[in-house]
Amino acid sequence: MADLGHPAELISPRSPRVAAARRLARRNFRTKERRFIAEGPQAVREAVEHRGPTGEPTLIELFATVEAAERYSEIIGAALDAGARVHYASDEVLAEVSQTVTPQGLVGVCHFLDSPFEEVLKAEPRLVAVLAHVRDPGNAGTVLRCADAAGADAVVLTDASVDLYNPKSVRASVGSLFHLPVAVGVPVELAVQGLRAAGVRILAADGAGEDDLDAELDAGTMGGPSAWVFGNEAWGLPEETRALADAVVRVPIHGKAESLNLATAAAVCLYASARAQRAPGGCRSVTPS
Repeated sequence: MADLGHPAELISPRSPRVAAARRLARRNFRTKERRFIAEGPQAVREAVEHRGPTGEPTLIELFATVEAAERYSEIIGAALDAGARVHYASDEVLAEVSQTVTPQGLVGVCHFLDSPFEEVLKAEPRLVAVLAHVRDPGNAGTVLRCADAAGADAVVLTDASVDLYNPKSVRASVGSLFHLPVAVGVPVELAVQGLRAAGVRILAADGAGEDDLDAELDAGTMGGPSAWVFGNEAWGLPEETRALADAVVRVPIHGKAESLNLATAAAVCLYASARAQRAPGGCRSVTPS
């Protein structure tokens, strides 16, 4: 075992801490404890570096196999320096606390890190992804990753969407969960009203939209602050949600594909806004005085 210069514990599969981590697979326990699981070196590395609004470390506890501790000794050291409790764990223990078939040797227990919607608005966001009625956790995590890559300022999950801390959502975000503010449980009407009052244009992404994304770009209407509202992949956005938007926009299909999946459509829309905002005259091209 590598000498990390820090104490670490060898934990038993019957330990109460293992049982507590295992229970976080269930949403009601996550909500009660306001804790969730982050797996793998990328997510754990991001968790180690992340701090809450008052500066408290996000990572509470880390389970690591001896092999993973040696391979990722810098993560183990940083976790210990941040005050996290680190446990050396057998493969049996990792199987107990992991939510994957093939654990990657590192499993972290983290504090919830979502932001109040009011804080998102106070930051004067210029690009926001709103997930309304998105039920698939993999889609939610992937859209969050796309929003992060496109330079979005925040993500909002409405009260009709999947749990942000579902293990599949966390894995699909590939660490992006720790990079940008995410508000959860916001009614879609409240999300739209708040963003519009903050000067953000509301764009509903829908395959049957009246407006074409290419036409919007050509018309120069996308250089200002905007929020994209994305719906359920199977049935899209309900009419009442589309009616809340300033424009209902479709991604043009130039080939023979029947449609795009949610995450792909979200990436196209978010990057279109990001490019328009960074063009001359866009809301991100102005140097603050």
